[in-house]
Amino acid sequence: MTTLEPPGTTTAAARPTRQGRTGPPGASRGRWALRDRPGVVWLGLAVLVALVHPFVPAASWLMVHLVLLGALTHSAMVWSTHFAQALLKTPTSLDERARQNARIGLLVAGQAAVLVGVPTSLWPLTVAGAVAVSSAVGWHGIQLWRRLRHALPGRFRITVRYYLAAAACVPVGATLGAWLARGLDDTTHGRVLVAHSMVMVLGWIGLTVTGTLVTLWPTMLRTRIDERAERLARQALPVLVTAVAVTGSGAALGSRVATLVGLALYAAGLGWWGRALLAPARQAPPRFFATWSVTAALAWGAVALGLVGWRVATADSWAEVADGYGVVAAVVAAGFGAQLLAGALSHLVPTVLGGGPSVVRAASAELNRGAVWRVTVVNLGLLVCLLPVPSAVRVATSTLVLVALAAFVPLLLRAVKAAVAARRALVATVAEHPVRPERVGPEPRVWSPGQLVAGVATIALALTLGVAVDPAAAGLGPASDAGGPGSVAAAGLTGAGSVTPTGETTRVRVEARDMAFSPASITVPAGNRLVIDLVNVDEGSPHDLSFGGDLRTERVMPGRSTTLDVGVVGASGQAWCTIVGHRRMGMVLDVVVEGSAAGASSPGASSADGAVAAESDDGIRLGQEPDAAFRAVDAALPPLDGSTVRKVTLTVEEVELEVAPGIRQKRWTFNGGVPGPTLHGRVGDTFVVTLVNKGSMGHSVDFHAGERAPDEVMRTIPPGGSLTYRFTAQRAGIWMYHCSTMPMSAHIAAGMHGAVVIEPDGLPAVDRSYVLVQSEVHVDGDGSTAITEVDADSAAADTPDAVVFNGVANQYDAAPLTARVGERVRLWVLAAGPNRGSAFHVVGGQFDTVWSEGAYLLRRGGGSKGSEGADGGSQVLGLAPAQGGFVEWSPTEPGSYPFVTHSMADAERGAHGILDVTR
Repeated sequence: MTTLEPPGTTTAAARPTRQGRTGPPGASRGRWALRDRPGVVWLGLAVLVALVHPFVPAASWLMVHLVLLGALTHSAMVWSTHFAQALLKTPTSLDERARQNARIGLLVAGQAAVLVGVPTSLWPLTVAGAVAVSSAVGWHGIQLWRRLRHALPGRFRITVRYYLAAAACVPVGATLGAWLARGLDDTTHGRVLVAHSMVMVLGWIGLTVTGTLVTLWPTMLRTRIDERAERLARQALPVLVTAVAVTGSGAALGSRVATLVGLALYAAGLGWWGRALLAPARQAPPRFFATWSVTAALAWGAVALGLVGWRVATADSWAEVADGYGVVAAVVAAGFGAQLLAGALSHLVPTVLGGGPSVVRAASAELNRGAVWRVTVVNLGLLVCLLPVPSAVRVATSTLVLVALAAFVPLLLRAVKAAVAARRALVATVAEHPVRPERVGPEPRVWSPGQLVAGVATIALALTLGVAVDPAAAGLGPASDAGGPGSVAAAGLTGAGSVTPTGETTRVRVEARDMAFSPASITVPAGNRLVIDLVNVDEGSPHDLSFGGDLRTERVMPGRSTTLDVGVVGASGQAWCTIVGHRRMGMVLDVVVEGSAAGASSPGASSADGAVAAESDDGIRLGQEPDAAFRAVDAALPPLDGSTVRKVTLTVEEVELEVAPGIRQKRWTFNGGVPGPTLHGRVGDTFVVTLVNKGSMGHSVDFHAGERAPDEVMRTIPPGGSLTYRFTAQRAGIWMYHCSTMPMSAHIAAGMHGAVVIEPDGLPAVDRSYVLVQSEVHVDGDGSTAITEVDADSAAADTPDAVVFNGVANQYDAAPLTARVGERVRLWVLAAGPNRGSAFHVVGGQFDTVWSEGAYLLRRGGGSKGSEGADGGSQVLGLAPAQGGFVEWSPTEPGSYPFVTHSMADAERGAHGILDVTR
């Protein structure tokens, strides 16, 4: 073993101050705003975005890139410069602070441009940012090369060569990233996504980290460097560089074999290089937050590498690789990036601040506060988040992980403050006793079993709270004593008379899949105890099993199972899935009891004879006056901008909403409203839609505006799941999007629908443009004494309680749409159904332009192409379910113009509004 002075350490010798006088031992190296602050700012912004993510466009992408592109890239550039100088000891004039400031400033500007340009779809800004980042890192590489050429021969020059190889990766990765932001088809997107992420993470970040840790790791452990370290690093570098090239090019070209070979080669190179880290760790195991955090980061880095390899190897297509890539991004950003940065800076900042051992120790003490708790919560919490846990559990746990990671920022500020205070105290001591050597006591103990227990307890508390919020999704239903005799009797399975127990148990495995139970019927000898193991093999939706009353299972998530002890049975009966609409779709299980009492049956069997009878409905009262808090849904068509890539997140939420004044229903929504947000674009625009399911059952989305094979992008995803749906609008129209999970009639009627307006080329501007989505409402009950979900039986029978524009009956009577005399008004209309079309009519108006299903039927009074002075007109835009179009006219008189569907029974059910025309 050999000893090497770690880069960035301070000596005990006195140094001259700026005034030329002798200062205290280890005097400060001074502060440097552009070096020290941007990384902390990027981390702080990442925390802020995490806190307000529901209101931030592309929040997930932004959080990941604030950490990786922002904080980690900044730190990689400034600290590799610091280490290169410490190792090579070149003159400071070779790369003066003013030049470094210009380089860092260019980097920060480029980072900001990318972080604004991608979420806002401003591709020119994104490209400009990518060029600036590439230029800054390229400039950084040139300066490193100059240092290497001017340096005297010395040890660990290989570290700087790692930095040079890392810098060379950035222009390639930035180009791929800018291409990715342009908007690509699904297959190309998946390939470029993997290529971009691997070049940047394995190349730029990975090579910088591996080059640095060869010398930094033993320094952090406060032990000697492995004598083989330089040789191992030199041998590993060509392997790692080749691996990055093979992985990136293989993914970009669509070769999964080459990509996997590259990943395996990178893992082999890491394994060879990593031997240099083992000997120091054996001599001095990690004892402080800095080393624990870096160790955890390296472990998560290995996990991320494995996850990418697994996805590339097992996915059916590159598009499928990209669909679940958010998990990889989360592991890289939170598990690897954030912990690596926190650990490295926890060591480097006190060291670089300097000031002597007591000053360094004062700063380190702050950064070690709650170290065991923080490391435990972050890593155990991340592990929980990767498991198939309910959404509420994942939210609670991820919030704790965020808190534990975010604690580093205020602790870093406290460390700087503590260092300043300790340095002042040391200066005062030296002034009074200039020849007295500095004395420091033994290093304080950081390890704390109590904090470890507290960290585990904190995650356990998050799990408990998550389960308490949504016990059904967690697999804890209300039937904890479902197998008790009282429950059996309530279900009617004991028969009309008593039954003699046989002492035997019949145990049956029942699988829930594709809206059915398998087997659909089970036979049990009378007097046997029945135990049912319910296994949900449906990938998209939870299910349960109920015999009525308390005899039921909890809601079982995909891939999970539960057991229902029915008890001793003496009569045939029937069980079903209670999730809305599933029973009608056929999720019924018959229990046939051999030798049971004649005529005995369960309540379930008596009410369901293959088709479930609709529950009684007292009807709802339309025509009530809205209260003062009522706000109509904004019908204005969102304006277009210059973007060609349009990104939107559709979050499935179950929200209690009004469906008519005074009438409420628990609606299933996209983004908390009915209809979902209107998407607006032009032919050729690419839409990138992220569907996030925060509901209690499986949901999906079908975009009529895109031509896509439905197998993957329209699949049902379970609660807590997400997918990304990309399509390019090839044709104009007002297209419907909706949940396509069965029973589709119930999901659409419950509110899961919306419109995509793709304008035809050359569409002239108008003064007013509104979107009206007509749909049906099916209320279970009266909508006031009890707020329930959609009446799926009514939706299937096509007996709506209300027919509405934009989700609420008669809302535009209470809050009319507006226009002025002489203004040109365009009304986009979509018949979302699920069952009824629309005969859209404006009372007192005549349309001179009618555009339906992608073509003009009438244009400014003429035929489909229009003609000067033509006097044709139209009274109704006729639409079948899922069809759409628009009409135009210019009101000539002020007044209140009702608009309705001319299917008058539906107009009387609420498909009615007013256009208020003034002068």
